[in-house]
Amino acid sequence: MAWVIRHFDGVVAISGAMVVGLMDIFSDAVSDNVTSGATLLVLAALVFGSLTERRRRVADIREATTGTQKALEDLAMVRSLSGTEVRRALDEARQETDRWVFKGGTGTYLRAVTLPECVRKAQEQRRSLTMKIDIVNPSDAQACEAYARFRRTFDGGQGDTAQRRTWSAERTRKESYATVLAACWHKQRLDVLEIDVHLSSVVPTLRFDLTDSCLIITQDDLRRVNLLVDRGRPLYDYYLTELHQAREQAIALDLHRAAPLSDEPTVDEVRQLFERLDLALPSTVTDTDVGEIIEKALHAENPYRS
Repeated sequence: MAWVIRHFDGVVAISGAMVVGLMDIFSDAVSDNVTSGATLLVLAALVFGSLTERRRRVADIREATTGTQKALEDLAMVRSLSGTEVRRALDEARQETDRWVFKGGTGTYLRAVTLPECVRKAQEQRRSLTMKIDIVNPSDAQACEAYARFRRTFDGGQGDTAQRRTWSAERTRKESYATVLAACWHKQRLDVLEIDVHLSSVVPTLRFDLTDSCLIITQDDLRRVNLLVDRGRPLYDYYLTELHQAREQAIALDLHRAAPLSDEPTVDEVRQLFERLDLALPSTVTDTDVGEIIEKALHAENPYRS
């Protein structure tokens, strides 16, 4: 029945032709005028059917074109970035955003550039700032070693000599501690800064920077292809949910418990800070190591500067 309804015009034409044809063959009751009229009627039905089929084809072509256009738009929702394009995209993302979500290894670029620049913009524009940071747990020796092994395997050889030195579990631990310290230090100096730090035992292979305007996915080697997804695209929303779920499975630090820090924190202040956060430094960490953590936290150099 569905087929008959869809091809009703053709069914009418064929049925009319067969009825008139059979009557003409087997009966003398049909005059030539009736036969001619029926022939014209059948021809008209065929023409109507042809026009209807043409409209169907146009509709099918339009539907196929719409599908192709949507597929192209879906492909265009991801843009590739390389080299200076990544720095430019990150810089543009920092201009107006009041939200920054980060997930990565130890947050070296975050504390060297992103965090201080976002804080400075918030102060200049007198607005609030929300930051969510997800990094490798420095108290998880296995995770630190796994991340160091990953970096040694895929070291891009960028930055100065200090940055190119071999990654180790100890270095990973110090870098993560430095990011926690930087978050606490900035939080205590900007009342409108809402910052959360989560510590993960899952080693990431990519970095995610999500802002109000876009999502930027990068690798440790900026010479490789990196990705940018504009807000409003499905992939942006997918990763927004994915990053939230990742934080839910990580350890959240209560930064409100952090001990006060001076403008140039002392070793004792930093040790007390981590104890208050239930992230006490291992006994093997010397005062010299703590001094290095402080330097990394507050005076970090941009690892990808030109």
